[in-house]
Amino acid sequence: MEKKTEAVPPEIQDIDLLVGIPSYNHASTIGNVVRMVSTGLLQYFPNTRSMICVSDGGSTDGTRAETEKIQPQEIPLAVTSHPVHALDKVSAPYRGILGQDKAYRTFLETAVSHGVKACAVIDPDLKSITPEWVEGLLRPVVAEGFDFVSPLFARKKFDGTITQGILYPLTRVLYGKRVSQPLGGNIGFSRKLVDYYLSKAAWESSVLRFGTDIWMTTLAVAGGFKLCQMHLGVKIQETQGPTRDLATIFTQVISSAYTLMGEYASIWKEVKETQPVPTFGHPEEIENESVSVNLERMMRIFRLAVKDLMEVWRKVLPGPTAQQLVPIGRLSDEAFHFPQELWVRLIYDFAAAYQKGSVHRDHLLKSMVPLYLGWVVSFIRENLKVSAQEVEERVEALCQVFEEMKPYLIEHWPK
Repeated sequence: MEKKTEAVPPEIQDIDLLVGIPSYNHASTIGNVVRMVSTGLLQYFPNTRSMICVSDGGSTDGTRAETEKIQPQEIPLAVTSHPVHALDKVSAPYRGILGQDKAYRTFLETAVSHGVKACAVIDPDLKSITPEWVEGLLRPVVAEGFDFVSPLFARKKFDGTITQGILYPLTRVLYGKRVSQPLGGNIGFSRKLVDYYLSKAAWESSVLRFGTDIWMTTLAVAGGFKLCQMHLGVKIQETQGPTRDLATIFTQVISSAYTLMGEYASIWKEVKETQPVPTFGHPEEIENESVSVNLERMMRIFRLAVKDLMEVWRKVLPGPTAQQLVPIGRLSDEAFHFPQELWVRLIYDFAAAYQKGSVHRDHLLKSMVPLYLGWVVSFIRENLKVSAQEVEERVEALCQVFEEMKPYLIEHWPK
């Protein structure tokens, strides 16, 4: 049985700024996050009516009790519960917050009922958050008229390879805006965008259950809203329980991106070029890191898949594309290389196959995982000795290939 979402306390009347924090078993971090948000609102928006809203998905570790003990100075704090479906508990979203879509809807509806002018949503498990994050996410909306603020986090070279290799280039080429971290969470947005989000009928879909961040980013970009990016520094989150397996993470993220491609095909087919997005703040540099992933194991998975999954791949890939994978699987470790053009063609071909539905979508996406691992091995090995800046330049070069091959995607997209 669903738990009903409590109303925001009646003593909280009209407000201008709302910061929402979705939570689920974050007792160890929620207090500091709320305090940092409160400090940021008081420090940077002292004469503005503000509120913090924590929406909890049924925590069992005392998160709600811990939150209710906090009394932010002069900033009203509303603690509510959002409903969680049984399906959410079986297949939790990759970011670990049960019913995250319900929490976001709580924030949006609260914003409407209290006449909010600008909102931000901030993760509950942050260890690196500072009061400046609050200013960074809200100031562009309040003072500059932007509708959507996307975060830019300082990352090590090989953090976020799903974003580097797929989500950023794909979002960019489809919708024409260079939003570097479409999966970053911690966003700011305007009241106009609040109304737009609530007008959409996707609230019960798997896209929102498993890809709330990319859904909100995509709608802002595809809807023609005024966008910017804000450097927020380093993002450090508390590790919470066992990490979900790569196949689940990959399937949930790419499924959301591909589903949105289908919904917005009429828009992205007309996009002919990409444009940079205004970017604010100061980037931080992180020292180059040693590679902690097992590249040999990843390569073994790729090579085994070339033998075992070719029958599946031939059902969804053009013959020459599938055949090109065979010699790559036979390359020695030293000579291993995944061509950029082939990688982009695979992303586009699988997107088209996902729309056609000739192969079960879950099976289709899981069959992509070994291909992704093969690309990651090639990407890491080719960039081991270069700087983080050079890695960004090579990601930029990959984006150029995505753009040059967009006619291929349009040509193979289901009519």
